[in-house]
Amino acid sequence: MDARATTPAATRPLVTGWAGRVRPALYPLDAPPAPPGWNHDYLLELIGDAPRRDAAVLLAVRDVAEPRMVFTLRRAGLAQHGGQVSFPGGGVEAGDADAIATAMRESREEIALDPAAAEPLGYLDCLETISGYCVTPVVARLAPDAVLTAQPDEVAQVFEVPLRFLLEPRNLRQFEYRVHAERRKVYEYVGVAPRIWGATALMLVNLMQRMGTLQWPQKTS
Repeated sequence: MDARATTPAATRPLVTGWAGRVRPALYPLDAPPAPPGWNHDYLLELIGDAPRRDAAVLLAVRDVAEPRMVFTLRRAGLAQHGGQVSFPGGGVEAGDADAIATAMRESREEIALDPAAAEPLGYLDCLETISGYCVTPVVARLAPDAVLTAQPDEVAQVFEVPLRFLLEPRNLRQFEYRVHAERRKVYEYVGVAPRIWGATALMLVNLMQRMGTLQWPQKTS
C-alpha cells in the first residue's frame, strides 16, 4: 500500500514544483487579507457601496505529478450562478471560525471533501462580486487520493484542470459582457470546457498577478 494513502495531509511533503512557485505569492495563514476586495472601487459603479456578505472559496490543487485544480459546475436552475463554473465555497455562517472554516465546510457540503485530505497553504486577495459578496480565496493542497463527489442539490459536476494550463496567460482572453446594462470586459479561459470565466477566472488572474506572470487586470469584473 502507498504510505501516502494513510498519512494525514498536513504531514505529507508538498510537491515543490508547484508549491514552490505558488506558495510565496499567497498571504500566509496567520495573515489573511481583509475586506474590502481589491476591486471594490470598480464595483461601486455597478452595485454601489452596500455592505458585502463575507464568503470564501477553496482553490484546491491535487498534489500529483501533473497538479490539477478542482472546479465545480453548479446545478442549472440555482438562484445564483446556476449552470456556471465556480470553486467550491459559499457564504460565511455564524459557526465558522474563519475563511478556511467556511471554505472547508462548503467544500464538504458541495463535493464531499474530507477535511483531512486538504491542507490550506494561504490566501489570495479578497474579491467582490456583482452578486454582493466579498470572497476570500483559500488555496490548498489536495491529497492525491482524495475522493470528490458532486452533491446533486448544488453541484452538477466536479472536474479538474491542469494547474500548468491555468497559470499560462496565453490561455486567457477578455470579452465584452453586458452586466447591469453596461458593457464590461471579463476574463475567460480558452480551450477548456466547461467554460471558466468571470469571478472564477479572475481569482486565477489575481494568482498570476501575485506570482508576477501577468499584469494587473484593468477595468474587468
